[in-house]
Parts: sequence; structure tokens; C-alpha cells
Amino acid sequence: MAVISYAYNDKTQLSKHFNVQEFRCKCGKTHDILISQELVYQLERLFDTLDCSKIIVSSGHRCSEYDKKIGNSGVGQHILGKAADVYCYDQNNKAISTKIVSCVAQDLGFGGIANINSAYTWIHLDVRTSNIYMGNEIINYHTLTDDFYKYYGLTKEEVYGEKYKPSTTTEITKGETTMSTQLKGVDLSKHNGTVDFATLSKNVDFAIIRAGYGKLASQKDVKFEEFYAGCKKYGIPVGTYWYSYAKSVSEMKQEAQVFLSVIKGKQFEYPVYLDFEEKSQFNLGKATCIAMAKAFLEVIENAGYYAGMYCSSYYLSTFFDSSIRDRYTMWLAHYNVTKPTYSGAYDIWQYTSTGKIGGVNGNVDMNWCYTDFPAKIKAAGLNGFPKSGTDTPTPASQPTPKKSNEEIAKEVLAGKWGNGDERKRRLTEAGYDYAAVQKAVNALLNQNDNTTIEPVAQKTDEKKQIKVTINFDDHQYSGLLEEM
Repeated sequence: MAVISYAYNDKTQLSKHFNVQEFRCKCGKTHDILISQELVYQLERLFDTLDCSKIIVSSGHRCSEYDKKIGNSGVGQHILGKAADVYCYDQNNKAISTKIVSCVAQDLGFGGIANINSAYTWIHLDVRTSNIYMGNEIINYHTLTDDFYKYYGLTKEEVYGEKYKPSTTTEITKGETTMSTQLKGVDLSKHNGTVDFATLSKNVDFAIIRAGYGKLASQKDVKFEEFYAGCKKYGIPVGTYWYSYAKSVSEMKQEAQVFLSVIKGKQFEYPVYLDFEEKSQFNLGKATCIAMAKAFLEVIENAGYYAGMYCSSYYLSTFFDSSIRDRYTMWLAHYNVTKPTYSGAYDIWQYTSTGKIGGVNGNVDMNWCYTDFPAKIKAAGLNGFPKSGTDTPTPASQPTPKKSNEEIAKEVLAGKWGNGDERKRRLTEAGYDYAAVQKAVNALLNQNDNTTIEPVAQKTDEKKQIKVTINFDDHQYSGLLEEM
């Protein structure tokens, strides 16, 4: 995420709990304020995870002159706008020990973490990505450990208390419906290695498997077919997702089409998800994120699938609006809390990436689901399942045509669909009957007296081409046609 420069008197509310002025340099001068978006994001996560009543930023951005004045080097994370020294307070307005804060900050992925005072109430946090700093400044200013749990002699249970293990009776309110029934599931990719699906089937209610990532068919997850077959063999209801790296609407559409090609012919009891979580994508801004997500999800939905999106609580709240959040089912990621702080609707909550469960070696992503997706999806005839009252699966590999053959014929004559095999391929992929469109083209040509035909020079080994220009409905259409 970018570092943003703000005017010294800017009072922008950066997030729910933090304002630009909290990060202003203490030198008293009127220079700009540098603030890392990543830092604000991480501080919000820390606020939610610790269930704070407040976090006080005692020092944010510093100019080099001021940093030297208070005894430092004049270079470092504060000067870059990537650091904050803070006090964290619980709901009783009591300072939270920095021993606890250090462990949680470590779990959240801060790059620099160090206690500052002997009372263990004041802590330095930054979002560096190299030369990781995990220390205790009452000892020295060097890294002292690679694990604060070991350094301070704490366990996960001592740090998180009841929040360490989500309650199986947590109720999540969505609209007017309160769901107390929870279905337990995992999400899997090649990173989980070999999975014993016979054992896993006894421990979960569903699984969501990665189909792949990126915009190439070669980026299909190498475990996708194996995991899909394992779920089907042992009766585990299954969903799937595609991890996106797209940086534009056109790339999103390309990724969606590759996703469809990978899952074609399969049936999924759970939704088909866009995994939207790359920081480089969020750097493009809210409007672009919304447009990209919409482009991907529309392609998936038009192909006959129950489309949804995976995203973390903060990013979902910050970079998307109701056109995405309320239009599609949400799979929400939020760790180390008893209940997500996200206020919108969601159907699945991914609550940890370090879960343990029979059938999977090592850590695994764990989820709670609050919706009976198999019943909903099968009743609607989506995700490759037949519609109620039919015996054959509903095709889910082609989008539904939105224009008449005559409208497409006009576009063909205008050259919008290419020529020859390219045109045939594009029309077929878009869900149109190539022969029917060609018939409509011929009909337009035959019914018009205002048609001119010109030969087009070509090489001897190419099919003959002609340039056709017609006037129709007060419009002129011109394009190349090849002999069949």
C-alpha cells in the first residue's frame, strides 16, 4: 500500500478510529504529514483484535530534524511515515500490556515491534517489509527474538483468552434472520499437500478448494482435480475459488474466463468465489476495485454459477460498496476475534489460518458457514446442478446471449466480431449460434438494395474476402466477409 502525503492541517478521517492529525509530526512546523495506508490498516486490525476502547498515537510521522532532536538518527520508519508509537487501552480504559500487544502484532504481521517503557504500556509498531525488528527497547535497540510468545513466556490462550477458539454457538445476524446453526469447513490449495479425505469427511461439513490463480490456464492449482475428486468421493459438499492478480477490468474478465474453463463440467454445492486480496489491487483505489470485482462476478454469474467474493473485513469495508457487498454472497476473513466487526452481511467467516483438523497435516484455514448453500444452489439449478423438475444438469460453461441474432449480425457487418475462424470462435464463446448469426447476416444483405460489395486484395493462399457496405435503419454498416 502507498504512503500518502497530507497537508499539515488536513483532518481527513483515515479509518474508523484514526485521523490524519494523530500522525502529525511533533516539531510544530507546517510540513506535510506522511502516513502509510498499510500502517493505518494494521492499526485498525490491532484495535479490533485487542477489542480496544482506544489506541493513542503518541508519535507518528517525524521529520528528520525532529527525530534527531529527540535523540534518534534522523532516518528510519517514522521518517518514512510507516511507524507509530502507541498506547492500547481495553474496554475498562486500562492500558493493555505491551507483552500482549507484541504477540498480537506479531500474529498480524507488523514488521517492527518493540516495547518502549519499563511499565510495558508503550510500544513501537511499523510496517517495514525487510530487516524485521522484534525487540524490547528497555534492553537495547536490536532484534532480540523471532517469537514474542517464547520471549515473554505466553501462550495463545493467555494472549487471546476466549477469543482464541471461536464459540460454536456464536449467532450472526444477517438482515432479519439470526442464524445459530454453524457449519464447519476448510479451504484448501496445493499448499496443504496431501489430504486424507476419508478422515476429513468425518470432521467438516464443507470444503472450498482453490481452482487456480492469475490469467493463464497453466496456473490451475495442481491439486484441484485431486481435491475435487476426494470431496466427491467422500461426500464433502464443495465450493471453489480463483485467486486474482488482475490489475484491470479486462484482466479480471480474462481471469474469470480461465476460471470457467477450469471448473467446466463440475458441480459445486457451495459458491464459486473471486479471491480478492492482493494489496497491489487495493492500491488502484476503490472505484477500480469495485469495477474489477463486478466484471469478474458478472462473468461467473452469467455462466450459471452462484457467484461470491472472498475478502478481509477491512478491505471489504473500505474498498467496496453495496453494489458488491449486498449483491453477491460474501466470504469474510477476520482472525483472532470472537465475532467479525464487519457490519454488513456475510455467509461464511474464515476465522483462522492456523487451524488443526483431522485429515490435513499442519495448519489449515478454518471457516464457519451460516447458510444452507447446497439446498439453495440445487433448488436454483446453479453450479452445474439441474433445475428442479429436470433430469439433466444445467450447462454452466457459456454466458447467456443478451442480443438478438439480427443485432449481432449488424455488429458482424460493422466488423466488431472479426473474420473467419476468429469470428466463429468469439461468437460461440459468447453463447451465440454461429450458423444462425450468419443466416441473419445473409438476410440483411439480401433484403437491402443499398448494398455495395468490393473485392479485397489477398494472398493466393487465403480465403477470398469482400468488403460489404449496407445502409439499414438509417445506419451504415461496413466490414469484411470471407467466403464459407
